[in-house]
Amino acid sequence: MSTPKPMDIAKKIRPAMTKLYVMYFRIAEQSDLTGPQLSIMSRLRENGALRISQIAKEEGIRMPTASNALHQLERRQLVERIRDEHDRRGVRVELTSLGASELRRVGEERENYLADMIATLSEEDQRKCEDFADVINRLATQYGVTEDSPLGDTAK
Repeated sequence: MSTPKPMDIAKKIRPAMTKLYVMYFRIAEQSDLTGPQLSIMSRLRENGALRISQIAKEEGIRMPTASNALHQLERRQLVERIRDEHDRRGVRVELTSLGASELRRVGEERENYLADMIATLSEEDQRKCEDFADVINRLATQYGVTEDSPLGDTAK
């Protein structure tokens, strides 16, 4: 059996990934937080307080885009700006307890929705999903969107 070609695999799964992505964000019990806002909040949860420039770089977005997203989150009291302990002129942004709670709620809600979708599959397909989950997580880790990644700045 020959090794599958990456382009053939991509062509086969891209339409379904797009459809599932759209369904996942539309149907899961609605949070009005956007995907990029949730991504920023998740990054703050994982890394702690960050400078806006760090967030922009790690998210693969421009500074004004990051600043605007953070401003929207700050207005909702989901993040807050704090003085940088190492550079008193600098400011970092951190997740508030309300932000952490909302991020947890949305995450649990979406995990439940995804679990409901997976539950409709046969046991054999569920086992395949479990195996494929490791591959998906490796891809997400290896090719997270950053300024230097092949995906580049989606805001440009």
